[in-house]
Amino acid sequence: MLGALLFGYLCGSIPFGLILTRKAGLGDLRTIGSGNIGATNVLRTGNKKLAGLTLLADALKGTVAIVVARQVIGMEAALIAGLGAFLGHLYPVWLKFKGGKGVATYLGVLLGLAPVIVLVFAAVWLSMAKLFRYSSLAALTAAVAVPIALYLYGRPEVASLFVILSVITFLKHHQNIRRLLAGTESRIGDKG
Repeated sequence: MLGALLFGYLCGSIPFGLILTRKAGLGDLRTIGSGNIGATNVLRTGNKKLAGLTLLADALKGTVAIVVARQVIGMEAALIAGLGAFLGHLYPVWLKFKGGKGVATYLGVLLGLAPVIVLVFAAVWLSMAKLFRYSSLAALTAAVAVPIALYLYGRPEVASLFVILSVITFLKHHQNIRRLLAGTESRIGDKG
């Protein structure tokens, strides 16, 4: 199972946002906006196409880790590979363990393990984003909804994994939570 964790970690640690923005001649993404390597910060460059590609690539690295681990070893390995992919995105070895906040990879792991629950994530995220225009608030609300939905859907083993991923998501968003409470969080569409 250590192999599944390592495989997932290596998949998750690929910093697609950083790679794509550099290839597009936009420089080092870590010096723009929040300094994060994820899709929300790529959007702050003004390039919606790159932000979309980053979201897709960061999600699919979680999905790929799960699909491969499940095919080669089994479901337990898929769960472990999903955890590894999520941790790889958060703490990539290539970037001195300073990665993103993991929302897209969280979604990709969900897609690989319980695709129907992606609809719950999407509905909650889109509703909250439309109402309040805070990506962080939308992600955090969706991260609360997903484990509950998984449990109600009859997937307790996947729900347990997502309780862990959701707790980590909240911990990684601690600065966003502070800014939300202070009323200083950047809204979707803000450049800075």
